[in-house]
Amino acid sequence: EIRIDRIHERALIDFSGTSVQQPGNLNAPASIAHSAVLYVFRSLLDSDIPLNAGVLRPLDIRLPAGSLLNPLPPAAVVAGNVETSQNIVDALYGALGTLAASQGTMNNVSFGDGRHQYYETVCGGAGAGPDFDGASAVHTHMTNSRLTDPEVLEWRFPVLLESYAIRRGSGGAGRHRGGDGGTRRVRFLEPMTAVMLANRRRTRPFGVAGGEPGAPGRNWVERVDGTREEFGATCRVEMGAGDVFVIETPGGGGFGAPT
Repeated sequence: EIRIDRIHERALIDFSGTSVQQPGNLNAPASIAHSAVLYVFRSLLDSDIPLNAGVLRPLDIRLPAGSLLNPLPPAAVVAGNVETSQNIVDALYGALGTLAASQGTMNNVSFGDGRHQYYETVCGGAGAGPDFDGASAVHTHMTNSRLTDPEVLEWRFPVLLESYAIRRGSGGAGRHRGGDGGTRRVRFLEPMTAVMLANRRRTRPFGVAGGEPGAPGRNWVERVDGTREEFGATCRVEMGAGDVFVIETPGGGGFGAPT
């Protein structure tokens, strides 16, 4: 809940009602929640001011202790930075009514064996706003990494990047459309273990002001024998030589009712 006090020029950002901390690793330390709040409110300002703690001075942030966004030790928090942070940002923009949800995940992919180790995040659709469409196949909000060039990826690792394309039609409809996600196909040339840490595989990125939600993400493995295995948002899978790991990232939500 966000309450704006225009007289005293302050805002209350209240996360009361947030789920209690989880036994898994999606808990986000309070510093992550504060960073997400800082990011959102700085992005709403027209003034070219520094991105520092001064932005937080007029903001009162309430984070219940022992919750998903303010866990107590020894809570695991590795996915709080990459996944939960994205959902905090979407929730804030949605509460303010300024931006539809973006893909809401970083689509963390890692693979390797005794000789190779690789990690990447995969981009998706951005949420639409009141006067613009969402961008397609981009890193959104809390993601700031860049994919390895295909030539470098294939030179250093025994994989083949079969294709990487925009996932047409995955953005939510609206007066302004959400951005489309992407489709990434990686063929393994040697046996390796692949791991996926993602989100928004069941819950679709929401639209705002009547806009429709974006498509959820999907990921599966196409085996060399022609069989196909679907996986959820998080998985660990043994890849054989010739198997293809396929990732479809979520689209962004639309803004305004479609006409």
